[in-house]
Amino acid sequence: MSEVVFHIARKRDWNAAEADGEYRVSTLGRSLGEVGVIHCSASRDQVLAVASAFYANVPDSLLLLTVDLERVGSEVRFEHAGEAPEPFPHIYGPIPISSVASVTDLARDASGAFIWPYRG
Repeated sequence: MSEVVFHIARKRDWNAAEADGEYRVSTLGRSLGEVGVIHCSASRDQVLAVASAFYANVPDSLLLLTVDLERVGSEVRFEHAGEAPEPFPHIYGPIPISSVASVTDLARDASGAFIWPYRG
């Protein structure tokens, strides 16, 4: 498989994207048109940190999109955000549904902490 990045999505946003053929949500409650990029994560640690920081109080069902960068078709830049030591991937355009390699529930454990949905 080629290089992948991850994006946290509300289930309802993903369902709308499936109907439209492309995903256009930048981050929680903000569109690609408003922000100019779709915020993603490059690793397990980044996903869990973002989920804890920005999605902890979101009651909606959350999904983790695994995006194949070779199939995105838009510019992708790895850029530093705030005080984060590692750069985060930003996609400068919509994510075609066909570039999403997998969609997995982003669940929580009994304490409410997010759980990495993949082995390893």
